[in-house]
Amino acid sequence: MSNTFSHEVIFCIINSGFSENVMDSAKKVGATGGTVINARGTAGKDAEKFFGVTVDPEKEIVMILVPADKKDDVLHALYKDVGLDSPGQGIAFSLPVDSVVGLTEQ
Repeated sequence: MSNTFSHEVIFCIINSGFSENVMDSAKKVGATGGTVINARGTAGKDAEKFFGVTVDPEKEIVMILVPADKKDDVLHALYKDVGLDSPGQGIAFSLPVDSVVGLTEQ
């Protein structure tokens, strides 16, 4: 049985070593936790020219499950603190979550 609270999952992809910055930013605006996944980017030289940044292949992906009403605040905080213009060179996006089990309303 899933709960009826509306949730979104935010994915933030940043250079390796910046996941704590992501969580600090997200927690300041109401997120309670996240999951870090080590990853390797595949962007080539064309992406570097397009975005105007050097692409570090070692990445971390931070998944943060938030109530839908906190999504915009978290995304804006991530953009401000760990966006492409920061050393973390992060991008973030969200997806709707159909069902959640194991959580209670906070």
